[in-house]
Amino acid sequence: MTDAPAMSGAAGAVADGDWSAAVGAIRRFLPSGRVLLVCHVNPDGDALGSMLAVGLGLCRLGAAQVQATFPGEFEVPEPLAGMPGLDLLVPQERACADPDLMVAFDAAAASRLGALADRLERAEATVALDHHASNTRFAQVNLVDDGAAATAMVAGDLLDRLGVEVDQAIAECLYVALATDTGSFKFEMTTPRVHEMAARLIATGIRPGDISRRVFDTRPFGAMKLFGEVLGRAALDPAAAAGHGMVWTYVTLDDLGRHGQRPHVMDALIDPVRTVAEADVSVLVKQSGDGEWAVSLRSKGAVDVSRVAVALGGGGHRLAAGFTGHGTPTDVVLAVREQLDHHVL
Repeated sequence: MTDAPAMSGAAGAVADGDWSAAVGAIRRFLPSGRVLLVCHVNPDGDALGSMLAVGLGLCRLGAAQVQATFPGEFEVPEPLAGMPGLDLLVPQERACADPDLMVAFDAAAASRLGALADRLERAEATVALDHHASNTRFAQVNLVDDGAAATAMVAGDLLDRLGVEVDQAIAECLYVALATDTGSFKFEMTTPRVHEMAARLIATGIRPGDISRRVFDTRPFGAMKLFGEVLGRAALDPAAAAGHGMVWTYVTLDDLGRHGQRPHVMDALIDPVRTVAEADVSVLVKQSGDGEWAVSLRSKGAVDVSRVAVALGGGGHRLAAGFTGHGTPTDVVLAVREQLDHHVL
């Protein structure tokens, strides 16, 4: 066991018995067991970074058969393409069908694992790491800390409990995960625990300036043109959310094609939308298929958007959540607006 303090500074909502069960399950299948790590569809920095950090940690402990994967199209978003540990990734078609151990990351429900969810029944042991209050505890062992700012904090604590020394490669993965889910340390969940963890990661020698430029501040010219078009069609509804206001916009697959951009660039559009002063709630509707939309919800504090998302089949946090919508963008936004008044705090 490492002499360093726990990565997050406290175990949070995870019970000691769950930590012991998770460590025992993992050690049971080292070094020769077949280990499959899975994160949610369309992985963000927290999902991918936490998964790769644990994957690298298991390799440091001598694990010989570690695969990491996620459902859907096998594409790592360009801002995350420089992270260590990407060599552990395989497309879902090549993922072990009957692993000895399956570990899930940043997924609040088994449905978020897509076609890979069937491994939950086939694996001898399953562990889930997450920080969403809406988590359904779908694994045999659930390390869920809904007070943590990111799944990275749970992953960091797990590595400590496994006795893994956090080197620069692991630290970079965890730092990307932590920085993305805290909005570069701007969101309400940025607690002293978050800064303590960031300080420990930076102490390994990683370069936060370089990481931040790559992850947050570098986009193709076509993405900038796309952003201008999508923001230009934004609409403000001051009466929504019992008068706290809602702003929304949408982006289509045709928009992406016209500007030569990949789907991952849509995710960053929520950040400029949420800055509108007249709206507590911001909504970004992103086309993912024919009549299907990935919807991002943000609140400045007046509305619990996780309840809105859960009511519409999704999940998330009080200030940041999402769900899958169907129909037209207007259909989706009308469904959101109908729910908002019920969840004003």
